[in-house]
Amino acid sequence: MAATGRSMLLSLLLFAVTLSLLEMYRGKFASSELMTIAGGFVSSLLFLLLLTFIGNYQEATGDRTGWGAVVVAEFVALIIAGTIHRVCITTWYVAH
Repeated sequence: MAATGRSMLLSLLLFAVTLSLLEMYRGKFASSELMTIAGGFVSSLLFLLLLTFIGNYQEATGDRTGWGAVVVAEFVALIIAGTIHRVCITTWYVAH
């Protein structure tokens, strides 16, 4: 149980830090084609971190939503990718 809690906390903290840095450097990520691709990749990492957090939360509480966690994590990551650049959404989909 302790490993689940640590993993949940770590994934939430990494999600928050990565999201903050991505939004702080939004202009840099949208400035060139290569950085737009990198923005999609970072959005894919956000999906992974959020899915880890949701899965660990469900494990800790005993809830199961099946594919609901994946859909929620995908939706949030797509919205975040869309705030950087429209091409980041496509890159996120290809990278994931």
